Amino acid sequence: MFLKYLIVFLISMVPLVELRGAIPYAVAYQLPIVPSYIVAIIGNMLPVPLIYFFGRRFLEWGAKLKWVGGFFRWCLERGEKAGAKLESKAGVGLYVALLLFVGIPIPGTGAWSGTLAASLLNMDFKKSVLYVMLGVLLAGVIMLVLSLLGFYSYTSLAN
Repeated sequence: MFLKYLIVFLISMVPLVELRGAIPYAVAYQLPIVPSYIVAIIGNMLPVPLIYFFGRRFLEWGAKLKWVGGFFRWCLERGEKAGAKLESKAGVGLYVALLLFVGIPIPGTGAWSGTLAASLLNMDFKKSVLYVMLGVLLAGVIMLVLSLLGFYSYTSLAN
């Protein structure tokens, strides 16, 4: 049982996969819902401070490299451009937009990309972490409901 919880924890830490993979895994292996949800949330939130403080620095460092610098510069420019556009549209609701961006579990959104966006926009660290956390909680609930519906639909059709 411990190994399966460890797998849920590790899956939830993987960029782009995050809760979208961890919670369906827990449901498929019929792990208890509440502990699995908590483990997935903790695993998903653990890298957030590191991403916030080092994500931008990593991209700036990579932009100076010869072979991959173009890609890193493209990421920085695109992130700053998208961030400025989002900031102009969202204004005061920027943190709510961050919550929704993280909370709606579609490819390319999640704690990793939301936190990196907050870092690129120089958003307040504490507020960013709070709203990313709320988004992760929302995404977790959505994925849990979808996973349970999918699992029980599949098992009822198989019988």
